[in-house]
Amino acid sequence: MDKLSVEHLLGIKYLNANDIDLIFKTADHFKEVINRPIKKVPSLRDITIANLFFENSTRTKLSFELAEKRLSADVINFSAGQSSVKKGETLIDTVNNILSMKVDIVVMRHGSVGAGVFLSKHVDAKIINAGDGTHEHPTQALLDSYSIREKLGSVKGKKIVIVGDILHSRVALSNIFALQLQGAKVKVCGPTTLIPKYISSLGVEVETNLKKALEWCDVANVLRVQNERMDINFFPSTREYTQLFGINKDILDNLGKKIVIMHPGPINRGVEITSDVADSDDSIILNQVENGVAVRMAVIYLLAQQIKR
Repeated sequence: MDKLSVEHLLGIKYLNANDIDLIFKTADHFKEVINRPIKKVPSLRDITIANLFFENSTRTKLSFELAEKRLSADVINFSAGQSSVKKGETLIDTVNNILSMKVDIVVMRHGSVGAGVFLSKHVDAKIINAGDGTHEHPTQALLDSYSIREKLGSVKGKKIVIVGDILHSRVALSNIFALQLQGAKVKVCGPTTLIPKYISSLGVEVETNLKKALEWCDVANVLRVQNERMDINFFPSTREYTQLFGINKDILDNLGKKIVIMHPGPINRGVEITSDVADSDDSIILNQVENGVAVRMAVIYLLAQQIKR
């Protein structure tokens, strides 16, 4: 059987094009499974997975949980908000306690960049990064690319614009890596205060005019404004942001062509995107949610194949 070139899923930057292809082929199989009347397969019946979420998450956590249960794995859920981490327990202490329960795979979201890499060097389990700080969120980028491939037939040669808060987004960086690996052209669009300085070194063009960006692209991936990560104001007001970078039906109707609209969620409706756009036929936002389960099943399954018993 084909296998991944990596031992863990720490970030897209560690993957190659064959890895992405293998994950998508495996996800195709699992997508068919989750659309059956009986949505479970016994593939990981003897595998234990711990979900460690040191930051709040609803959608990603639910998606991973569902993926794990569809594969018949045993699941342990750990939320730092209700745990000893608040009492000063370190990441290593927490993990050692959980590993003493004989865990095979750890899915972790953490506020510190590189937390997953750190963990992978200290514990004998497969690590899946479910978001580390403002760095990477690999499974989100994989499900985004998978959704584009499903809608447009392929990612290669497509023009994708990522709109919004690039600076605080782990989704943006993972998406840039994933899209470029598959041969797509990528631009970013947003206020200059929300575009990181290093972006041009990744071979990504910056467009500050939303209309021009949308006229150029085949797909617009619209990001949420992450107010919770901002300790200063990066733009004068939400209203001004919406006027300059918010996507509404009028803007799309005046493009003279159809583009695909994506959003990793949760959506600030009426800020970065209006409800009539989010719920329109051009939007694949709900497909992204459905595909998230199949893609996460694929990643978990492929890493589990490497576990030595």
